[in-house]
Amino acid sequence: MTAQATTQVAIPLKKNAQKRHWSLRVHLLISYVVLLFVALVVMGLTLMVGLIVQPAPPQSTFQRFAALIRGLNGKQMVDDFAPRLRDVLLIPQSTRTRLSDFAESRDTRVLLVIAADSRGTVLYDTASLITPETLIYITPDNYMDPTQKPMRPEMHQVYGSFRNSDQKEWLFGGLMYDNGGRKPLQTLIIMAEPRPTVSLQEALNDFSTALLPPLLQAGCVGLVVALALAFVMTRTLTRPLQALAQGAAAVATGDYKHRVAESGPSEMRSVAGAFNEMGRQVRDTQQSQRDFLANVSHDLKTPLTSIQGYAQAIIDGATKNPSAAAQIIYDESARLNRLVLELTDLMRMQSGRFSLHMQPLDVSAIVGQIGQRLRVVADKKGVRLILDTPSLPEITGDGDRLAQVLTNLLSNAIHFTPKGGTVTAQTQINQGGIEIRVQDTGIGIPPADLPRIFERFYQVDKARGPGREGSGLGLAITKQIVQAHGGYIRVESAGYNQGSTFTVWLPSPQLSTLVHRRKL
Repeated sequence: MTAQATTQVAIPLKKNAQKRHWSLRVHLLISYVVLLFVALVVMGLTLMVGLIVQPAPPQSTFQRFAALIRGLNGKQMVDDFAPRLRDVLLIPQSTRTRLSDFAESRDTRVLLVIAADSRGTVLYDTASLITPETLIYITPDNYMDPTQKPMRPEMHQVYGSFRNSDQKEWLFGGLMYDNGGRKPLQTLIIMAEPRPTVSLQEALNDFSTALLPPLLQAGCVGLVVALALAFVMTRTLTRPLQALAQGAAAVATGDYKHRVAESGPSEMRSVAGAFNEMGRQVRDTQQSQRDFLANVSHDLKTPLTSIQGYAQAIIDGATKNPSAAAQIIYDESARLNRLVLELTDLMRMQSGRFSLHMQPLDVSAIVGQIGQRLRVVADKKGVRLILDTPSLPEITGDGDRLAQVLTNLLSNAIHFTPKGGTVTAQTQINQGGIEIRVQDTGIGIPPADLPRIFERFYQVDKARGPGREGSGLGLAITKQIVQAHGGYIRVESAGYNQGSTFTVWLPSPQLSTLVHRRKL
């Protein structure tokens, strides 16, 4: 039962494990094809809608008018009423009858118009849609019937459009008789029909017969070109991503030196740069952890070996001076105790469980007190200690922790300054806060070691001289304390035997208020 149940569970898991997803390249190719298809559909619909809303071309209507003109005795009609052009009531009834019969038999509308330039006065309208002697505006067209026989010189074909009082557009075609005179007038015998529009069915027919084949051809060509361009573009986009995936796999296996090429679009280059920076930081973190473990092991092993050795000597009675051996055991145990306390403080600071007892403080007074306490050490070593601590505005901080910072900086400066050198501790106002500078003329710090000087257990061998009395945690703890107060610490050194300068900046509420008021 157990084996059978296990088999039943394993089968769907295996199917899920074998489930594959499309690659980014395939997704991009499909997206490009879909976009092209949608674009073609939108173009076709837009073209069809444009055909529907646009009026039909007038040529077919003009051709019909030209055929009707051939059956219209325009000369006879003009001769009937041309002498009495300005009196609509004198138009012969026979002319009206012929025009009405002609319009009825041809299922069209006929008008008699006296025109001058682009304006015309309607004399007669077989459809009675325009009142006689009503003014209309004519828009001529350059269409001409090539099959029309030659006419009298004063008679011509005329085509164009006009609008009724309801603003509806009408197309017309007919004959024009030039009356001559100083103010030329033309007599127009025209046939008119409403300008046709394209119906949906006609638009579909035109689209399917005339426009659909070339549109499909253009779509096929565009599809092939789009696929080629999409292949190139997806290759350009996915290659950096594949390189990032390979880089991530390399970093996961421990190859922290692996770097990816920063190529492609700006976004890809940014991601690649961020990945390389991440790899560098991971490598540095791993190196720091290895250095941390190595240094902790060394700093614990050395005093423990001394304690164990001298304790065994006392037990075996091999030491001639048990008191001296006991003193060494006591000193080494005290060193271990300091190391454990420093590690505890550092871990609490970095984990955010470190509390400060904040209160108003006089930084100059604290520097002066620490300096006076360490002056004995400086005098004993032959180092000149200068204190420049004028009265400054107060800051808010933890006095004990800031005293720890200043003790560490001044002790290091005195320790690494040879006999005859100088150590200067100075306080001053700078950038809306209080600045503390501890400068020495000691053996300095090599430029390559400056970026790592505040790391845990990091020690500059050239600057330490004989012995390794320190734990390498002092500057790391100092930096954490300063940052916990909202300040910063930096170090400067021109190189070996060029001395060094540690600068601590701490914010001052009083100075910040003054700066804010000045800006206002």
